[in-house]
Amino acid sequence: MSVLPIVKYPNEILEVECEKVTTFDRKLSKLIKDMYDTMLEADGVGLAAPQVGIAKQIAIVDIGDESGLIELINPVILERRGEQVGPEGCLSFPDLFGEVTRNDYVKVRAQNRRGKTYIIEAREFLARAIQHEIDHLHGILFTSKVNRFYEEGEIEG
Repeated sequence: MSVLPIVKYPNEILEVECEKVTTFDRKLSKLIKDMYDTMLEADGVGLAAPQVGIAKQIAIVDIGDESGLIELINPVILERRGEQVGPEGCLSFPDLFGEVTRNDYVKVRAQNRRGKTYIIEAREFLARAIQHEIDHLHGILFTSKVNRFYEEGEIEG
């Protein structure tokens, strides 16, 4: 198990367009495993490579349901529908939470650590988490989408 340091805002890597992954090897698999350990240690539901200092299109999501760990390498949102409004936080912004409007449904094409392309459809909280992590890969932070920030103690964490 290897827990990586999480990059905090205002580190500029959080706002860069990440490069596509072209090499699918043991190094990539190890990075994904380390990102997963880091996410769990930080009590998160998603983590993107720029949050651990790597400007590559790699993100993971695990909301703790039957879908398990979702590896999002070079993800592209193919379809989005509906709307949901809810709380979001970010491991790169400790103790900061806001109300964010996102699509309620997304259909995404991505690759796994072996380079296999797949399609995933997600709704509700899983769709929210996936959109948040894909935004990270394009240098978009949740703070730019916040309708309003929550006051301390307003949401339970």
